[in-house]
Parts: sequence; C-alpha cells; structure tokens
Amino acid sequence: MTTNSTSPTVSVIMPVYGAELTVAEAVLSVLDQSYLDFELIIVDDGSKDSSIDICATFDDGRLRIVRQANRGLAGARNTGIRHARGRFIALIDADDSWHPDKLRNHVIHLEASPSVGVSYAGSNLMDERGECLGVHQRPRLTSVRRRDIFLRNPIGNGSAPVIRREVFDAIAYIDPIHGERAFFDERFRQSEDIECWIRIALSTPWRFEGLPGRLTNYRLNAAGLSADTAKQLESWERMADKVAYADPTFFRRWGRMARGFQLRYLARRAVQTGDEAEALRLCKEALSEAPQLFLREPRKTISTVAAAGFLALAPGALRNLVRRRLFGRAAS
Repeated sequence: MTTNSTSPTVSVIMPVYGAELTVAEAVLSVLDQSYLDFELIIVDDGSKDSSIDICATFDDGRLRIVRQANRGLAGARNTGIRHARGRFIALIDADDSWHPDKLRNHVIHLEASPSVGVSYAGSNLMDERGECLGVHQRPRLTSVRRRDIFLRNPIGNGSAPVIRREVFDAIAYIDPIHGERAFFDERFRQSEDIECWIRIALSTPWRFEGLPGRLTNYRLNAAGLSADTAKQLESWERMADKVAYADPTFFRRWGRMARGFQLRYLARRAVQTGDEAEALRLCKEALSEAPQLFLREPRKTISTVAAAGFLALAPGALRNLVRRRLFGRAAS
C-alpha cells in the first residue's frame, strides 16, 4: 500500500523530551510499519539529553526533526501537526511503540469509513523496562457516543489514535500565547488527550470508532506524570470545567458519573503502582460521587474496591501476586 503522491498519506507525530532510553524503540516501531506511505515528524521539545542525537542516527528519508523550546506534550503535538503534510495524523509518544500493521489497519479503516474521524484500537501495557504487564486497554469500539468519551475515554492513550486532518482543522484555534494554530490545549500538562477528544465530540460531527486487537504498546512510568494521581485528578477537573462551560446541559447529566469513573480509574492506577492507601481513599470518593458504578460495571468496581482494601493489609509478596491476578485483563 504505497502512493506516488508528493505528500504522504500519514503524518506520524512524535514529541521527544528526555526519552533517550526509549526513543529508539519508538522510532523503529514506526519505521518498520508494513504501511510505507508516511512521514515521521520528530518534535524536539527542548530535550536536554541524547534523545535527538539518537533520532538523528536513523538514515531514513521519511524522518525529519523539528526543534522548539520546551512547550510540553500538547505544544509539541501542535507543532508537529502544523508541519504535517498527510491526510491522516497519527500520534505516538517517545516511550511507546506500535504493532507493525498499525498504520495499515487504520488507513484501511478510515478510507472505508468516511464518517469516522478518529480511528483507534486497544493497547498492551508495559512496564518501564518494556516488559508486558499482562494488562490491556480494551476500549469500546462501535456506537461511541459523546458521553462514552467523557465517561470512559475509549481511545485509552495518546499513542493509539489515527485522526483525519479535517478533524483537527475543525477544532483549530489561535493560541493566545504563541499566536499560532493550536489543536491541543497547551495549558494542560495532563488530560490534554481527553480534553481534545471531548472537544471533537462536542463540537464536530466526526465519529469515533475502534478496531479489534491491540496495536499500541503503552508504557507505564512510575515516576512520570501518569503516576501522580493528585495532579492527574486536578488536571481532569480543569478539563471537566471546560466541558461544563461548553455544554452545561451535557455536563449536568454526566459530570458526576464521569468524575466517579475517573476516580475509579485513578484508584486502579494507584493499586498498580503500589499505593493501596491512596487507592482505598479514591475508591471511597468514587462511590460517593457515583454509586451507579456498582450497577454499570459491577465486576470492575468490586474488584477495585476489594483490591484496595485487601492489599492495604496484605504482605508484599502477596500484594504483587494478587495485583497481577486482579488487574491482568483490563486497565481502565
């Protein structure tokens, strides 16, 4: 599946900052795609380690490097999208990797489904060393409604989606700080993904639809932003405030339930990172906010509460065993 057109079909955007231990694997997973008609835009977001030197060692005409002062993940993605030439925009973080057929499958999906603007698939979760945790993100694939995106974020992570350029054109605005076209809100250092997805869902007619299987390997970093539950909740609540302003009726209907889902997600993440006391506190807050969680997803809710309570008292070896058994099938 190649093309002779001057512009590639897909532009892959990879922000890079302080990723010298993982970026080579990420770049290789893109360059080794079975679908060949793409460009890889690496955005050097003011990286101070050897990450960009590593990227520069790859001798492939499809790869180019764009440099800027540090602006965070959202700002780096915005820069990459502005430089993109493809009809489809694929996002990948520098510590994640892809299945070799990821781009091929998403291009087939988008070309066959003209009303779908955002294509995605499930993900495998791996630890800092790149070893599979036996934990998967298995999102809702079809009949995705606006509330599904707000409640459960079916895309799962920022390395999963492939998005039509027209979708980004539809939500573009001029960033007041930099005076440039923006797509992700650079005021967010966390929750920038879900803020963008819900803005697409609330303001455009484009559909979200997933593919079966797991096409992304998503790395959990215990020392990274995704591990700090307090900061993640604060950022999520800022995103929710934007939703409330954009569509007050929608937020009144789904806001508390969405917060309950987010608290439960953070509780599961706290269990996975070994903070059972925080997990138990988050479980209590989630059920106070949205007791319907027991009815909507009883198995996942009960397993989360049980794990947080039991593991807070269990010895270390047993905690690790039970944590893997309880959370070895689903991550969200």
